[in-house]
Amino acid sequence: MIDITTHYLGLALRSPIVASPGPMTGQLDRLTELSDAGIGAVVLPSLFQEQIEHETSEIDRLFAVHHHSFGEASSFFPEIDGYNTGADAYLALIEAARAAVDVPVIASLNGTNLGGWLRYARLLEDAGADAIELNLYAIAADPAISGASIEAEQLALVAIVAEEVSIPVAVKISPYYTSVAAFAVRLQEAGARGIVMFNRFYLPDLNLETLDVEPRISLSNQAELRLPLRWIGIVRDYLSISLAGSTGVHTGRDVAKLLLAGADVAMTTSALLHHGTGRVAAMTEELRDFMREHHYHGIAELRGAVSREASADPAAYERANYIGNITSYTSRFIGATPIALRRS
Repeated sequence: MIDITTHYLGLALRSPIVASPGPMTGQLDRLTELSDAGIGAVVLPSLFQEQIEHETSEIDRLFAVHHHSFGEASSFFPEIDGYNTGADAYLALIEAARAAVDVPVIASLNGTNLGGWLRYARLLEDAGADAIELNLYAIAADPAISGASIEAEQLALVAIVAEEVSIPVAVKISPYYTSVAAFAVRLQEAGARGIVMFNRFYLPDLNLETLDVEPRISLSNQAELRLPLRWIGIVRDYLSISLAGSTGVHTGRDVAKLLLAGADVAMTTSALLHHGTGRVAAMTEELRDFMREHHYHGIAELRGAVSREASADPAAYERANYIGNITSYTSRFIGATPIALRRS
């Protein structure tokens, strides 16, 4: 009997496959489908502080602009007590999801300042979220602000939120810190119960006709799995908290790789968007097949079996094999290239 149950953020999960934030987890019917397909947990799309504050300011602006208008015009404005802001809709989704599915529901918060994070973190907890994922999505674009000060502010933020709420807090980070391993350890010290590796920043593109800067959304591919795979393998032996691998998870064997490196769960969005919620069942069976083929009876046997310290070649996670890989690849490429092409 293959046991694929696991624990993440102290929560019992029936599977290590988790639906990460995306269109699929923002719709109640899709959440139900994911639960029926065997997903271990769901992370709702992010609640963005900017969006909420923009909606609230728009209400204030409407009332302010028309403050001296005709009294009869007031009927055109929404009743402020019943106005459905982004936060209201999000909190309603949490409550509905908790009633509809039998797996942990994790809320995601993407804030911009400490006051906003605290306020909304409490609201998410009150709505019934099983855990909160803090999304550290900040581009360090101001050269006057040092990396050290950015990290200090983020660590302080995590510490305060973790102290203020009673549910577990995970932190989703980018791979762009000077020392990912050191920052991960400090997040644990700040009170984070888990770390999600990694955030995928949406990168801008240029429209050559209009000269506009346009953000482009691209789904992940399996090659991107190598980035979280490397860092989870490196930091696993330094941390006692949960680790989640995100980006590039498309198959059950991708899930197995992350677990072997040291992850507790693997998060996926792109695979679900490509193939639908039914992909969860296929990934689950692929994971079971791998475990059966390699005589693993439970997730605990996989977890960290090939982390950096447990690996037969710890240096493979770092730079030591860099030259070997480059020369090996070059030799294979040249060996497969026609002689005439090589001479040209």
